[in-house]
Amino acid sequence: MANPWTGEVRLVIDGTPRVMKLTLGALAELEDQLGEDTILSLVERFERGAFSSRDVLALIVAGLRGGGWQGRASDLLSAEIQGGPVAAAQAAGQLLTRAFALSGGDGTTDETTG
Repeated sequence: MANPWTGEVRLVIDGTPRVMKLTLGALAELEDQLGEDTILSLVERFERGAFSSRDVLALIVAGLRGGGWQGRASDLLSAEIQGGPVAAAQAAGQLLTRAFALSGGDGTTDETTG
């Protein structure tokens, strides 16, 4: 089960529930893969609804790796994602949202939490 308070998102791939999380290392890998200087441009694309399937796949792979998965993007090309592309895009958006949300642990925003 994924813990949203720690930035985790659950996605079922090939019938197996997976926990995804954007760790600092996963974010750095994501920036490199997408050729971005900062993750902000990707966040902005998701906010505008202007993201690509490549963005979604890169986020899913980064999140899976942050959750401990050792696979590659090519492993997901023929994978069955429960809920299809829409669920994958929603999960990718949740990963971004949860990675940058400030929480005091009880669900309240706390700008002093680091």
